[in-house]
Order: sequence, then structure tokens, then C-alpha cells
Amino acid sequence: MAAEGSGSHNGPMATELTRIGRALGAPARVAMLEALFDGRAHTAGELARAARVSAATASEHLRMLVEVGLVAMSPVGRQRHFRLTDRAAMLEPLAAGADYTPPPVTSLKLSAEQRRVRTARTCYDHLAGQLGVRICAEALHREWVGPGLDTVTVAGELGFGAHFELDVGSLRGSGRTLVRGCMDWTERGPHLAGALGAAVAERALASRWVTRQPGGRGLRITASGRRLLAGLGIADPGDWAE
Repeated sequence: MAAEGSGSHNGPMATELTRIGRALGAPARVAMLEALFDGRAHTAGELARAARVSAATASEHLRMLVEVGLVAMSPVGRQRHFRLTDRAAMLEPLAAGADYTPPPVTSLKLSAEQRRVRTARTCYDHLAGQLGVRICAEALHREWVGPGLDTVTVAGELGFGAHFELDVGSLRGSGRTLVRGCMDWTERGPHLAGALGAAVAERALASRWVTRQPGGRGLRITASGRRLLAGLGIADPGDWAE
């Protein structure tokens, strides 16, 4: 029998998981991924500032994240823009495996940001927090999606079209999984991910149902967003439990 740790079980999956584990082993790289979870592309300079490292050090960290497939790079003029890949979008639910303990509140500003992040935020390119979980729960209740969050029903195509102005059929050829559940790390319940989840978030931002808060991933639900939620039968965000 081979000794434990001898490497005899290092198949392709183990090798890939080891590479990703090493990529996540540096606080600077984790800080960069956290910054990229707002769903937008960022420059190397922006990510260097987020990780509090020099430009040269940031380049080395980003090179590793690109090599393991967590981040994609695209040139825009003289700059390089970085964005999370679908593979990286699977990382946030890992936090659901541990108890969530908010960082200690040191200021009113921090406390407000913590509340915003729990109420509504982006998770990669879909809606998360209480907002995302409640939309997902309503979609399940109305049978717009299957119980396994892996299909969109005929009722769902009509419902997402009527309430979110989405053409679900056009999303089927996007190259992404149409819909899946993503475990929310603050709410311990799923929110919508996949092409459908991304489309819902994109529509919410474009229609200003939610607006981004500077300096964080928290979203503000606007008056028009509250009307949308009311039309879905979802309680007003002001009544959501802390």
C-alpha cells in the first residue's frame, strides 16, 4: 500500500485543485479576486491598489491567476483589463461552508457597508444577498425554475419576460449554463446564477432598479426597484430582517 502523501493519487483533478489552492494561498491574490467579484473589469493598477502591492508584484500575482483560469485578461489600448472567469464564480459559495462572522464594526460607515452587502450585492455578475435570495425563492415559488435550479420552465420564460424584460430563449445560446443555484454566503440559501442570473443583474443595473455603491460590492435598491419587488410579491426591503 502506498504511503499517505506519496503522490500516488495525484490524478488530473488533484493536480488542478492543487494549482488553484496555491493560487488562493496569497492574501494579495485573494484581495484581487474579492475586488473582481463586483463583476466588472479592472486594470492591473486598480487591482494593485486593492491588494496594496506594487505594480510589479501585482503583475506576478495576476499572471498566476490567469494561468489557473480564475481570471481572464484582455488588452484595451495600452492597458490590460482583468475579469473573473466562470470558474472563479464558483469560489464565493465556498464561504457558505464556514460560519459567517462579520468583521468588527469600527465605524458607522463600516456598519452601513456591512448592511448594504447583506441586503444586496453582486456575486461575480449576478445578484446576491437578501435581494438575490428572495428573487430566487420567488422564482421557485412561481415555478419559473425547476426545483433543482437547473431549468427554466415555460412559465419562467413568460415571467422573466414580463417582470424583468428578458428574452430567456436568447440566453440559451450564450455558451454559459442557462441557470444554476449559487449558495449565498450570508443568507445560507441560493441565488440565481448562470446566464439567467447574469441577465437579471444586468437588467437591474441598466434599469436602475439597483445602483452600485462606490468603494464596495453593496448595491442600493432604488424606488423603481422596490416597485419591481412589490410586483413580484416580495416584501419591501425596509421590512427585511437584519
